[in-house]
Amino acid sequence: MPSNNLCTKVLQGKCYVIDGDTIVIRNTRIRLAGIDAPELDQPWGKSAKFAMIALCKGKVITAEVQEGESYDRIVAKCFLPDGTDLSAALVEQGLALDWAKFSGGAYRHLEPAGIRKKLWRVAAKHQGRLHSPNSRC
Repeated sequence: MPSNNLCTKVLQGKCYVIDGDTIVIRNTRIRLAGIDAPELDQPWGKSAKFAMIALCKGKVITAEVQEGESYDRIVAKCFLPDGTDLSAALVEQGLALDWAKFSGGAYRHLEPAGIRKKLWRVAAKHQGRLHSPNSRC
């Protein structure tokens, strides 16, 4: 659920989906906090994007901006109007992994069994074993 902290910067609006963990609200690129989805050119990357489109289509998204940036994108926890956390939803669907370095492990319990093997490229990046041109590390 969105926080009630009055000091949190919030963006709201319908979004455009770039990939499984990046959206745009009012011309602002937003990286979903705490997760990592495959890049579009990796296995499951397009599926992650299409899942995010299905979740967000026609809905007003609330983005609570976190401190820091990731490759010219702000980082935010993003929610649907019913309070659904977009990061949690994508992890539950098996199309993104919890990125403990940034989430503190907040989404790990939502990962389906065997998902780290399925999304091996993402898991390898988290362990420092894979560096791609689009890597966010």
